[in-house]
Amino acid sequence: MTVTRPVRVLALAAVLAVVSLSTAYAQGGGGHLVVIGGGTRPASINTLIARLAGGAQGRLLVFPQASAVAGTGPDLAAEFRALGLGTVIVITADHAAADTDAVLRQTDGATGVYFAGGDQNRLMAVLRGTKLEARLRTLYRDGAVIAGTSAGAAVMSRVMITGDEQRPLTKDQDWQTIEADNVVTAPGLGLLDDVVVDQHFVRRRRHNRLISLVLEQPALLGVAIDEETATWVKPDRTFEVVGNGPVVVFDAKGATTTRDTAGPGLRGSDLRLHVLRAGAVYDLGTRTVRRNAPTP
Repeated sequence: MTVTRPVRVLALAAVLAVVSLSTAYAQGGGGHLVVIGGGTRPASINTLIARLAGGAQGRLLVFPQASAVAGTGPDLAAEFRALGLGTVIVITADHAAADTDAVLRQTDGATGVYFAGGDQNRLMAVLRGTKLEARLRTLYRDGAVIAGTSAGAAVMSRVMITGDEQRPLTKDQDWQTIEADNVVTAPGLGLLDDVVVDQHFVRRRRHNRLISLVLEQPALLGVAIDEETATWVKPDRTFEVVGNGPVVVFDAKGATTTRDTAGPGLRGSDLRLHVLRAGAVYDLGTRTVRRNAPTP
């Protein structure tokens, strides 16, 4: 059978579409991320999450596991229902339950996910390696919004900052140095593959921690989000800053980085830094600022 040129063109277009879609899924997802740096969530962030999750037709899953406070799940559920979300379900599964059909059925039809703050290690201890973790990635790929604050922001990265330090100088003061092999990391959800997220950034002066990490791993883009602030990551791999504080971006990909031969000290030249505020837009693919001025 002879294949005509129009058929060949259509076939090629179909293949390119599949390749393009596969690449998009590999780089991110079909959904949105709302990555919050902790603290109080202003109305601009709350309404954004509710809108992206579908409003009255939405089905939001709340994960309180990072928090040690018993009432976190019900309190968040009430808060999101008050924002007009149609269905809000608190997922209380532990690691064993995260592999059960009963828990997976709770995620059916979900249009959004929200991770509470607390300790990111507690949350990942529940999710890591489970069917529920895989389901969350599928939900994101298929268009759901995944939001989280503080610990719930840290888990978005493939390389997750655990909050622990290998060599703290004193008991009460952390992150006093810029050194190699000091920032403890663990696998996160991987919704942001080439980005590492830090949170409470300006308020808690965590600059040394993130600078150390990006100098050690220049392929990782450091995105540091302050309290009351979020990055809204869209399917086109741009993010927009929402909220009241700054987002600081550290890019060491084009920098010259070295480690001291006689110790763990790190050196770097031409490290790029961007300070972004509400309305700013940053392109994660090209690592460039598209806009750093308030939205008109």
